[in-house]
Amino acid sequence: MNKTTTPPHKIIGVAVIWNEQQQILIDRRRPEGTMGGLWEFPGGKVEPGETVEECIQREIYEELGINIEVKECLITIDHTYTHLRVTLTVHHCRLLQGIPQPLECDEVRWVSLDELEKFTFPEANAQIIAALKSAE
Repeated sequence: MNKTTTPPHKIIGVAVIWNEQQQILIDRRRPEGTMGGLWEFPGGKVEPGETVEECIQREIYEELGINIEVKECLITIDHTYTHLRVTLTVHHCRLLQGIPQPLECDEVRWVSLDELEKFTFPEANAQIIAALKSAE
């Protein structure tokens, strides 16, 4: 009997963090990890008992050392990679305090909306960029 294995499912809180100059924070994944070297919007896995908003605030503080305000939801994306199914819940966020540090990634960068296309993101992120552009 052939049992189909479904890939594990993760719910991910994703932050589109804006600064006063209307730039967005992106970070580059470490080369040795999954999808290494690609750029992404920061965020992480929602832990049991945690809301998406709490997850985003915690992850951003852990990964980048900054305090943010989590605002409205931009988009929710379901995406299946070969090894993983993800639900990305993406929120607009505002930088409150701190300078982003690449604590758990290779590099961080503030970019304008128009510059996003110059960077290589994981597949699922294309929909986030499209949503940001259509919201302009």
